[in-house]
Amino acid sequence: MILAAHDIRFGYQRRPVLTGASLELDAGELVCLLGINGAGKSTLLRIMLGLQRPEHGLVTLDGAPLTNWSRRQLAQLVAYVPQVHIAPFPYTVAQVALLGRLPANGLFRAPGSADLDCVHGVLAQLGIAHLAKRVYTEVSGGERQLTLIARALAQEAQLLVMDEPLAGLDYGNQIRLLDRLERLAADGYGVLMTTHDPNQPLSGCQRVALLIDGSVAAQGAPAEVLTPAAIYRLYGVSVDLLRTADGREIAFRPVATAQ
Repeated sequence: MILAAHDIRFGYQRRPVLTGASLELDAGELVCLLGINGAGKSTLLRIMLGLQRPEHGLVTLDGAPLTNWSRRQLAQLVAYVPQVHIAPFPYTVAQVALLGRLPANGLFRAPGSADLDCVHGVLAQLGIAHLAKRVYTEVSGGERQLTLIARALAQEAQLLVMDEPLAGLDYGNQIRLLDRLERLAADGYGVLMTTHDPNQPLSGCQRVALLIDGSVAAQGAPAEVLTPAAIYRLYGVSVDLLRTADGREIAFRPVATAQ
């Protein structure tokens, strides 16, 4: 199953944001999309999900235009983790995660024991089972982010699209979540995530894409795409690439500048 954006162009109030961006997500891979603030990463994700219409270009799912699929069909195949979410009601963490079962059950069927088992299972996998009865708006920002990821996993869609899923998480939860996303890809899920940190794709992404000046300027294996020259082009900072004794790339380090 492939979700693909073809030559997407979009702007806000005549200000071009995307000027011909193309990107695809296949089942069984973890893809990281990098770009500076305002580069259009979130906009590209929303267009790929059918939440915004492009001014030009096409989004397809399994080769068919996204408009051919109903919203419920899409929700059964593609799950979304937004960067910001405000609950309209004082739901508990478990109730927010349980919303992920709606595409399978519809609006008018009460969740059954299998749905509850699914939700408690993903909460446990993400290490937040102890928060199940806490009010969603009263837990930390990082815990709310993990709750949204639990909702997406409860949806049991094959493709997961995540906008800054590591934002607000402490280092331990970042490492645990990255490991979980890698294992999901190994199990056949397709995961597309945006990030600002070029070190994160080095640990487990199969493919990285750089969004520069409204288009995907480069994409491929992290070792091939994430070079010091690419980081300078992307962020305007000079870095060195640290390697292990056996040559594995592990982290970028800022180059000291003369005072």
